Amino acid sequence: MSSNFNRRNFLKTASLGAAAVAMRPFSSIADEKNPESAAMRRFRTLGLKYEQDNEFYSMFRFSPAEGLGLEEGVSRRDPTGVIKVGDLYYVWYTRPPSGQPVVGVEKSTDTLRAYPWDLADLWYATSPDGKNWTEKGLAVARGPKGSFDSRCVYTPDILVANGRYYLFYQASSDDPQARRWDFAGNVVIGMSWANSPDGPWTRFPESILERGPEGEFDHEHVHDPTLIVREGKYWLYYKGTPGGPTRRDKKWGVPIAWGVAFADKPEGPYVKSKLNPVICGGHECIVWPYRKGVCAFLVQGPEKYSLQFAEDGLNFMPKAHGLDVPRAAGVYRVGNFTDTNKMPGQGITWGLYHASSRIGPNSWNYLMRFDCDLSLERGERIRKHAQKQ
Repeated sequence: MSSNFNRRNFLKTASLGAAAVAMRPFSSIADEKNPESAAMRRFRTLGLKYEQDNEFYSMFRFSPAEGLGLEEGVSRRDPTGVIKVGDLYYVWYTRPPSGQPVVGVEKSTDTLRAYPWDLADLWYATSPDGKNWTEKGLAVARGPKGSFDSRCVYTPDILVANGRYYLFYQASSDDPQARRWDFAGNVVIGMSWANSPDGPWTRFPESILERGPEGEFDHEHVHDPTLIVREGKYWLYYKGTPGGPTRRDKKWGVPIAWGVAFADKPEGPYVKSKLNPVICGGHECIVWPYRKGVCAFLVQGPEKYSLQFAEDGLNFMPKAHGLDVPRAAGVYRVGNFTDTNKMPGQGITWGLYHASSRIGPNSWNYLMRFDCDLSLERGERIRKHAQKQ
């Protein structure tokens, strides 16, 4: 996981090389005997595939998550990955107080929300079939006044490990100044654990991942935690922003990117990868194990609406483009976080995501279901078919 890889030199060299190819006249890319367009060169050298031959391509279908749908005065957003315990599916999500519309930063108070996720707690729901859901109530509440999580706990993800259940989530304290830039400089990753998916949950008294130092890509925020178990370690992927009102700086040049941190235990300590950031753009972190590697959906950035894959979990490459990717999705976790060293990642076929609709003057978030076929079973069929050709 450590590397002497000089990221800045690589990015500089790669960008210069790409620019040189783009600016080079056609005759210098291909000689007269073997003419080749830039499109065909990409297809050949990058191993691009048509949809029917691409195990990373899928159509998506969207349907209601009954019981968690649109409801005036209620916001439900940012679902975790879905797990199955016994005969029930479980999901957790961000839920602000009912009946409180967003009033904006200037009018926000201790009881009025600046953002859709402001003043939120974590709730949960169960389902016998993944389609019809019953909201069960509060799982993890905001922390006491003056604590790192006193303003809101939001955008969670679930981890199952060692007979316990762990909820990871963003957390913000109540600093009125920080509200101006989405709690800039005031967001950390917190965690709570339970012996049952129904709780009760025990809150860790301190954050488990902090923002990076000034000049790093995650100096302003650490957001959207999501977990994978591989190589005997816990891999925590997260979103970071570098700082400032535009969320850009001269070093990184990106407003949003993803990093990853590793730990030997769910409780940490988590050590950030030297290769961070590992994905440019992406917004909500949506990852899952596939074979021995890691897949990711991107819904924002220069490679928007792509599915990416990294055999080593670090060096991601786009594998499919133009997908109708669900926003802020939580995928169904086949195997409930079995280490990919013990069982190859089985891929995904469904999950939940959040949508937004307006009722009267206010907009409210609600959960929906998506279905696809990015399963290992389908991937194996595609590979076997390709071998026969």
